[in-house]
Amino acid sequence: MHLWKTRISGQTALWEDTWRNSTMGRCKPFYEMAHFISCPAAFRPRAHAASTYAPSVEKGRPVLQGLLAIDFLAKEVLGWAQAMPKYAGDLVKYVQTFLERTYERCRTSYTEAVLEKQSYMLIGRHDIENLMWLDPSSACLPSSFGQQSMECSASDAETVEVEAEISDLLWSLRPIKQENLIRDDNKLILLASLSDSLEYVADSIERLGQASLRPPEEGEENPKDKTHRHTRTSSAPPRDLASFAEEYRKLAIDCLKVLRVEMQLETIFHMQEITSREYLEDQDAEEPDEFIISLTAQITRRDEEMAPFVAEVKRNYIFGGICSVAANVSIKALADMKSINLFGVQQICRNSIALEQALAAIPSIDSEAVQQRFDRVRTYYELLNLPFEALLASITDHEYLFTAAEYLSLLKVAVPGREIPTDAKERVSQILSH
Repeated sequence: MHLWKTRISGQTALWEDTWRNSTMGRCKPFYEMAHFISCPAAFRPRAHAASTYAPSVEKGRPVLQGLLAIDFLAKEVLGWAQAMPKYAGDLVKYVQTFLERTYERCRTSYTEAVLEKQSYMLIGRHDIENLMWLDPSSACLPSSFGQQSMECSASDAETVEVEAEISDLLWSLRPIKQENLIRDDNKLILLASLSDSLEYVADSIERLGQASLRPPEEGEENPKDKTHRHTRTSSAPPRDLASFAEEYRKLAIDCLKVLRVEMQLETIFHMQEITSREYLEDQDAEEPDEFIISLTAQITRRDEEMAPFVAEVKRNYIFGGICSVAANVSIKALADMKSINLFGVQQICRNSIALEQALAAIPSIDSEAVQQRFDRVRTYYELLNLPFEALLASITDHEYLFTAAEYLSLLKVAVPGREIPTDAKERVSQILSH
């Protein structure tokens, strides 16, 4: 109670009366709320969240308790500011102080989860950041009032080009080391929950800011009060609240970007083994490679763990980047292989089927797009089964299906029983140059 015995123009009694009559006053003292917000447990995801994401708090949206508390506090105190224009400036400053402290607490949690991890460092790189924003999938990232611009003007070809550039950049970072990845699933769940909670508060305080900009309805207040409201409440506070909303939203986006890049790096971490493995098999492939089994199990587990904490469209963003990376890496890996036989081709195709099934099982992901990406992988490797003249005919008919470098890699790798003429490279280059 002592926190509220603040003398403003000798009106301590007014503060205390307002406190006693307020909704929050009937619930718990503000100093308890302040203590709660500073408690680490208030910024941990719920241990027993629902199995699926709920879109509203009333239906069980798992907003972190600390952020739920600051949202409640902000609404309550800003309501007072509207009711008592004389003290609006001081009340708004109080809310701003708590918004700042809560943001710093969230920022600390974020930093502790991502510190010295490769995904965190990559999203700060100018080239990676630009490519991520060019990627049409970024249309789902939070914007003002939680609205997502889901329409994207990028063509399929442009999308594939951006995805290929990102994959190439990440593939060039090999070897990806385990200690540079976020291996603790609890930290990934925290980032997912933190992102959703920050977005919730950002939308809420932005609405509060706009609500304070609305002129009062006729008969709501006398002219004197209206003038006072305009000078103390409607000018600076909305702008300040909007800046807080933007700050919260930016951190929410960073959480999502780290999660997306983290899953892409995990994909490369597992699949980089493909370049050191011999694909001279002696029997049909019945099971995927061990590193593929490990990767698909991890994808499934992490999707299930994050499902209660983020909306499906955000899960699509987090896990949707795996498909293009896995498909592009599968094709690019052939350039590092010295030899592969027909059973080895089957093994690669079996790996692609396992990845396709794991990703298509995620409800938010477009299974048709996933199938198209991995169909391309299987088509590419099956070209190794063709005699050279048949391969040449296929390249002639489908000149733009793969890049020149990808077609030339088909010639470089040794396939037992396949004869490649000495002028093969020149003949393929001649076709591709037309």
